[in-house]
Amino acid sequence: MPRIDRNEPLYLIGVAARLCELHPQTLRMYERLGLVRPARVGTKNRLYSEADIDRLRQIQRLTQDMGVNLAGVEIILGLLDKMQRMQEQLETEIERMHQLMEERLRHLEK
Repeated sequence: MPRIDRNEPLYLIGVAARLCELHPQTLRMYERLGLVRPARVGTKNRLYSEADIDRLRQIQRLTQDMGVNLAGVEIILGLLDKMQRMQEQLETEIERMHQLMEERLRHLEK
């Protein structure tokens, strides 16, 4: 089964807005604020990915359910993004160390 690319641009702004139950103008505002970065096709058309839809829903939960203002959302999303990058770096380093240990064990067994 092929792996689905969650970052593949799929949805026009109207579809993305309906999926998130938001007005298209709200999505445009979030883009202006840098909270979401849809892909561009030409100069006008925006295409949103599954990852973008998830991020929009996360923004919606923060603002509507938790009462966070957009400045707070920007800070929270920035911290979450940073944590994700750090997690990926940690996993890469763990894998590198694992491979190094395996190589040393093989060398010792010779």
